[in-house]
Amino acid sequence: MRTVTYSMGVSLDGYIVGPDGGFDWTAPDPDVFRFWIDEIRQVGVHLMGRRLYETMLYWETADQDPSLGAAELEWASLWNPLPKVVFSTTLSTVQGHARLASGGLAEEIARLRAEPAEGDIAIGGATLAAEASASGLIDEYQVIVHPVLVGGGIPFFARNERRVDLELVETRTFNSKFVYLRYRVAREAAL
Repeated sequence: MRTVTYSMGVSLDGYIVGPDGGFDWTAPDPDVFRFWIDEIRQVGVHLMGRRLYETMLYWETADQDPSLGAAELEWASLWNPLPKVVFSTTLSTVQGHARLASGGLAEEIARLRAEPAEGDIAIGGATLAAEASASGLIDEYQVIVHPVLVGGGIPFFARNERRVDLELVETRTFNSKFVYLRYRVAREAAL
């Protein structure tokens, strides 16, 4: 069965976006960017809300920007053909290899898990991830902690979330500055 992952950069105080709506502090250094490139290779489909979808639209035409380096072009070449499912009540159309969700989040994940496709089902965006977590649909949390305190904004974890026990699967430090944490949800074995 395909794994559902929630993976994003986060401030040390737990936010994906600061109180001013900014996230310029999440710009990765070259090693972290290379890590994200390698990680996206493991993804078979990416689920996202409207805000993340609109942010990521940049990459639909980024390969036409002559100032981009090899790493950014490689990212665009992997991101653009990746199937994406957008959850939105305000969008009527989407671009590229994206489609609007035809059902609820749990229904979409169940359908995607049942398909004979390969690769993780990645969730991007705190609001969508909070819904998935509240329903027990996330299998792994993957976080790159950035060395900044932003003091508020959109939290990585919903504040009303239920308790979820986790097992540490992997850690990595980048340039003694960024820390990657990968946790698997500890599920009780079925009797």
